[in-house]
Amino acid sequence: MTTTESTFESRARENIAASNQYAGENPVRIGIITPLNEPGDPTAGELVTRGAVLGAEYVREHGGTRGGRQIEFVLYDDQATAAEEGMAKSSAAQMTKLALVDDVVAAMGQWHLRTTPWVVDVAERYNLPIFVENGHSLITAQKRRNVFRSYFSIADRVPVMLDFAASIGMKRIGLLAADTVFGGQMADTLVEYGTQRHGMEFLRFDFPQDDTTDFREQLRAIKAFEPDLFINGAVIKTNYMIIEQAREVGLRPSTPMMVTFGFPLRSDDFWRLTGEEGVGTMWPAMRYRPSWDGLTDLAHWFIDRYVERYGTFPPDTALTHFTDVTIIAKALDAARSDSREDLLDALEAMEFETWRGPLRFERGPAHWHHNAPELQLLQYQKHGQSFDDSAIIYPPSLATAEYLPPSTPSAG
Repeated sequence: MTTTESTFESRARENIAASNQYAGENPVRIGIITPLNEPGDPTAGELVTRGAVLGAEYVREHGGTRGGRQIEFVLYDDQATAAEEGMAKSSAAQMTKLALVDDVVAAMGQWHLRTTPWVVDVAERYNLPIFVENGHSLITAQKRRNVFRSYFSIADRVPVMLDFAASIGMKRIGLLAADTVFGGQMADTLVEYGTQRHGMEFLRFDFPQDDTTDFREQLRAIKAFEPDLFINGAVIKTNYMIIEQAREVGLRPSTPMMVTFGFPLRSDDFWRLTGEEGVGTMWPAMRYRPSWDGLTDLAHWFIDRYVERYGTFPPDTALTHFTDVTIIAKALDAARSDSREDLLDALEAMEFETWRGPLRFERGPAHWHHNAPELQLLQYQKHGQSFDDSAIIYPPSLATAEYLPPSTPSAG
């Protein structure tokens, strides 16, 4: 039971401690290296642990792995020393302890693109399988044997966003992007793909994520550009500031808006912070919602247990980490031994049942071990809509509604 004084970190550690009580003798140890404090995103870190412990619970209720062994987690905050020495050094140091000292068979939980390359380098040095659950476009293109991903990258989502925009004649794009690794990669990929594939014209502004609170000058310039589409490329905290200030200067809601990651999926928070200006917002997301008839029995087990435990439909962050735990357990069960090397062989050789059906990790021509879910473009079309009721507007084969253009005239 948490108290009102509990924090993201304390709740995450309570989750892990409660799960580890069932690990028993000779457990299989999986490392979790994830943000539990600022300057990282501790909300994500808590969701990571929720998904992981439900993965261990599923494995336990289905006989364990390797003759009944259970899972024990070793949890590290990759932000532990970030305030003193930066996020990269902090994450690398925590990963070194995990890989070298703690005898884990695999690792997971990386959230920030700016820490992932450092963590992956350490994991490769110690031949440790690691599951990456963020959108870094290059990490699986480096073709490392030990890196796996069942989530989608920036490069996966950009075509969904801009192919749709092109299909309805959008050519002039206003873009405001945070200077984080995610923000920069996202903006670079949008501009490259949009100009080369569709002949789009971009007006782009980058801003320092950590200390910018006033975007009005850039937003007025974007409004004067008269864009067909405004892309809000901010990340946590600044994303909502931009929505509010875009309304103030008259850019919104008269100009269509896309955002670059799935924060609108947290619909209660989204509507509380955007109000009516949130109507019309578009974003790319994987094909995962309560009403989708493609969810497997494994998915329904996870969703039901998460709702029972936490009272809400599980975000994709929790889902992905649940999936990775079940994959690791299944691969270990079939591996020649519980060594990292034999686990790597099994991960490459096997097919795994997941929330969306069978999944394999293959050495593709462009990426190794990257198996992304199918993506779609969602839009909120009325105030207060839940994400399960949001309209799928692209691709046409999946669409549940037509695109809703703005109807409110500019107030600026």
